[in-house]
Amino acid sequence: MKRIGQYSAFADVVIFEAARTPWVDLGGALSQVSPIDLGIKVGREVLGRAGIDPLAVDSVLAGSMAQASFDAYLLPRHIGLYSGVAQSVPALGVQRICATGFELLRQGAEQLRDEAQLVLCVASESMSRNPIAAYTHRDGFRLGGAVQFKDFLWEALYDPAPGLDMIATADNLARRYGLSRDAVDRYACDSHQRALQAQRDGAWVDEIVTVDNEVFALDGYQPRGISLARRASAVSEDSHPRSTTLAALARLRAVHPDGVQTAGNSCAVVDGAAAALVGRASACTRPALARLLASAVVGVAPEFMGIGPAPAIRLLLQRSGLNLSDIGRVEINEAQAAQVLAVVQELELDSTRLNVQGGSLGLGHPLAATGLRLVMTLARQLREYNLRYGIAAACVGGGQGMALLIENPAYRA
Repeated sequence: MKRIGQYSAFADVVIFEAARTPWVDLGGALSQVSPIDLGIKVGREVLGRAGIDPLAVDSVLAGSMAQASFDAYLLPRHIGLYSGVAQSVPALGVQRICATGFELLRQGAEQLRDEAQLVLCVASESMSRNPIAAYTHRDGFRLGGAVQFKDFLWEALYDPAPGLDMIATADNLARRYGLSRDAVDRYACDSHQRALQAQRDGAWVDEIVTVDNEVFALDGYQPRGISLARRASAVSEDSHPRSTTLAALARLRAVHPDGVQTAGNSCAVVDGAAAALVGRASACTRPALARLLASAVVGVAPEFMGIGPAPAIRLLLQRSGLNLSDIGRVEINEAQAAQVLAVVQELELDSTRLNVQGGSLGLGHPLAATGLRLVMTLARQLREYNLRYGIAAACVGGGQGMALLIENPAYRA
């Protein structure tokens, strides 16, 4: 029998608490901050909000995509140490590109099957500090030879297997599912407006921690810290939500001449970090944010990578015994508008339950951290509207999809 993806079910796992920094536009106030220090900020915050002694943490899992500081190899370890976790507690780096935040929670839940009681999961991304890189000049430069430096942030969007960038894969889906430029722009316009309205309504206030200039001390070791750019003294809200119109989006030029994707209907590029504390439901002494019930991850064709959430959600539902109609809210990462619409069409998804507070088109997509944001946003919606189940999902560059099933622990029938 052919295996389709990987499914994991969790019987005794909760997310105690979760928090994130504001998502700040490329080149903005967070642009000079190492992702390690952003990770430390949210790691400390989530432990404080949960009322948990950092010394009670048994494991640290952390993820970041780009090597955005010279000490990038140390990201998981330094996040743990400077968050106050015991020196004897190990730290592990995790990477599944856009689904890294989901993978952190999955691996944290898996560790709880063994000896761990509490796992600190942190994802941090500085898109602004992606380097201008050279990989072929270790031995120096030959006289008259070509010197090749490239923008890592731009080049990372290209998949050499199908010979396509991520935008082109969304354009492929638009052609496959018959999505017009107008339909894609209309979805993007609605998403931008939903995000702006959600911000005005204070929808994310409870999950955001203000980031200011500060020092992180660690007894016996060199201090680390945050120094904001652009003379900012503090950052307390997402910077990208803004008003737009369908006419304004329609005026933008498509990235590819025969495509539908533009800068306005693709995710914004931002910096940010998020953290969650995962533990056993049986040991929970205070209301938890969410129960983590199951995860599913699948592979899809790289040239249609954006469809990944559809088979991941299908697998999640099939193995958990639920129907899509049982799911009160769905959060699908908005890498590109055409990609989300293709998933909606493939699943015949009720769009009134999808990304009701907007998504990455209006907020931005700091790669590793987005999955954690989707889950905490979803969990708070379930709690606010007394809904039982929610699914968060994302496509993954290279051709994967991942989805998580969570339950509202305070649900009342």
